[in-house]
Amino acid sequence: MQWSVMSQRTAPPHRFVYSADGVNLATYEFGDSSAPTVLAVHGFASSAVANWHVTGWTRDLIRAGFHLIAIDQRGHGLSDKPRSPADYTMEALVDDVLQVLDAYLLDEVAYAGYSLGARVGWQAARELEGRISRAVLGGIPDGDPLRRFKVTDARAHIEHGTEVADRLTGAYLTMARALPGNDLKALVALVEGMRGGPQPGADNAPTQPVLFATGTKDSILEASKVLAAATPSGGFFEIPGRNHFNAPTSRAFREAAIEFFRSGSSSGRVEVPLLC
Repeated sequence: MQWSVMSQRTAPPHRFVYSADGVNLATYEFGDSSAPTVLAVHGFASSAVANWHVTGWTRDLIRAGFHLIAIDQRGHGLSDKPRSPADYTMEALVDDVLQVLDAYLLDEVAYAGYSLGARVGWQAARELEGRISRAVLGGIPDGDPLRRFKVTDARAHIEHGTEVADRLTGAYLTMARALPGNDLKALVALVEGMRGGPQPGADNAPTQPVLFATGTKDSILEASKVLAAATPSGGFFEIPGRNHFNAPTSRAFREAAIEFFRSGSSSGRVEVPLLC
């Protein structure tokens, strides 16, 4: 997703937070710091500005009375982009979340994550249970969605222009090229580094209230519903008329997330209407 020059100008200046292994993480702060905080983590090949600011999330969350911190995950946006798969473990990405919470002196936050950011949020909610009170996880299936990505084919395409026959691999590369400033080699390293790590499933579900949200036209819709049903305090919102790539632009998704964040400390399963 590309954004206009005006959208870039209206985003606040980024601030770097240093990760435990020396990676510069670009972060953005929106709203009144005394308000309840939402930590927002974007999807694969996107950025904090593209995923959350251009799509209206920052505006609507601020209007709803929230303070927002958004992260450019390592390998994305204005953050450093190492090219070794070893730099992209789930452990590293979750620790990046912790480093940002500590840098901003945030004891407790709600979490908003989409796609890759949702996978990180699943694990972060488990490991940082006392710091993440509830989470909205958009576009997340069970299992490993990166297992079919052809790393060798992607590298051959980047380095030699070899045609990519695999449809999924080609789609990921096309998506990665769509955002100015993306480093394809770093993003392929991320895919390789993330594969085979901890995967979301019924046996490792977080205990906090979690709202899952997936588009009606997303191929992972049913898998996302299964994951929501396996989560002790999970609810599900079906994003009407959206696929995996345009779901973050949905006003209905934003409104459902804000309602969920406003529900605060309610316990038990999350009651959210299922839209079909």
